[in-house]
Amino acid sequence: MIYTLIVFLVFIISSMVYLVKSSPGEPEGFIDKNGNRLEGSLSEKIFVSIGGVKQGMFIRSKNLDNPVLLFVHGGPGFPNYFLIEKYDPGLEDYFTVCYWEQRGGGLSYTPEVTTESMTLEQLASDAIEVTNYLRDRFRKEKIFVLAWSGGTAIALPAVAKSPELFHAYIAMGQLTRQRQSEKIAYEFMLNQFTEKNDRRSVLKLKKFNHLKTESDLISFYNSATRDQLMHGLGIGTMRSMKSVFRDIFLPVWTCKAYTLREKYNIWKSKMMFLPTTNLKNETLTTDFPDTFPEIEIPVYFISGKYDLTVNVDLSKAYYRSLKAPLKGFYTFVNSAHGPLFEEPEKFREILEKDVLQSGKSMADSF
Repeated sequence: MIYTLIVFLVFIISSMVYLVKSSPGEPEGFIDKNGNRLEGSLSEKIFVSIGGVKQGMFIRSKNLDNPVLLFVHGGPGFPNYFLIEKYDPGLEDYFTVCYWEQRGGGLSYTPEVTTESMTLEQLASDAIEVTNYLRDRFRKEKIFVLAWSGGTAIALPAVAKSPELFHAYIAMGQLTRQRQSEKIAYEFMLNQFTEKNDRRSVLKLKKFNHLKTESDLISFYNSATRDQLMHGLGIGTMRSMKSVFRDIFLPVWTCKAYTLREKYNIWKSKMMFLPTTNLKNETLTTDFPDTFPEIEIPVYFISGKYDLTVNVDLSKAYYRSLKAPLKGFYTFVNSAHGPLFEEPEKFREILEKDVLQSGKSMADSF
């Protein structure tokens, strides 16, 4: 008994020491071949007053002469920078990138943020304010914006309202009609687990009563069960990401860009604050194709073939109906919900050959 207790205490102490060492609280800088700081580069964590409250962001660039890109993470309210650090997809090869952490989550979790202020309208307004901060700071007339999943519900309204601020809109996992997307995913999972004779997973799904009522649908959309089962089938964040605990929870705690307090705030916000807001349900109930039938700047939709988190076919249908001066749709055949991390080489090639050249040579043919 005493031996077991000692082993347990040693494990706890070792884990705490490891967490402290893994939490310097600064993003890694860029170095040249001699190990010195890369001239003309930038890697910082800063806090700016946006929408009347302090909001945090990481800004990273290998060359400050490059165009500026605003990355609008998904969630909503759950920052994704830990994936940038883990997978290093290489956006900074082409852009000065701002990884803004939206009000109420991550670096931007603060008691100043009220539940009433957590609306898509307010977050879109924040996105415009962040855009103008970046334009002023880096002396750019326009910037690019890359939004992922729930972030598209924020960036799309911002782009529609102020197209003059942006070169192009890049949407990875564009939200469309999420009610319909959830029902498709639910039936797919139910069929898959039935075929596998996975009775435990089938019973978990049947608790949501085939999403027959609005209450059932909302409960499913906000449940941990949904995320867990999606990841198990490879239709969640990534095809290879099978465990929420191993592939999301632990990487947040080992991300070097955050302090221990900031990591705690990420989970405190996700578990305790964000569920008290109506933000996620807004993404469920908004019909984006009907609300935003036209965008006045070039649009690039990027989707994984296996994405049922935000249904790829619904995104494709929206793309077909959307009016824009230039548009391209790109299917990543080995990806689910995170092509930037699953197929980064192809993603970078699209940026280089199409987005930065205002073209669509690599787009799917319809």
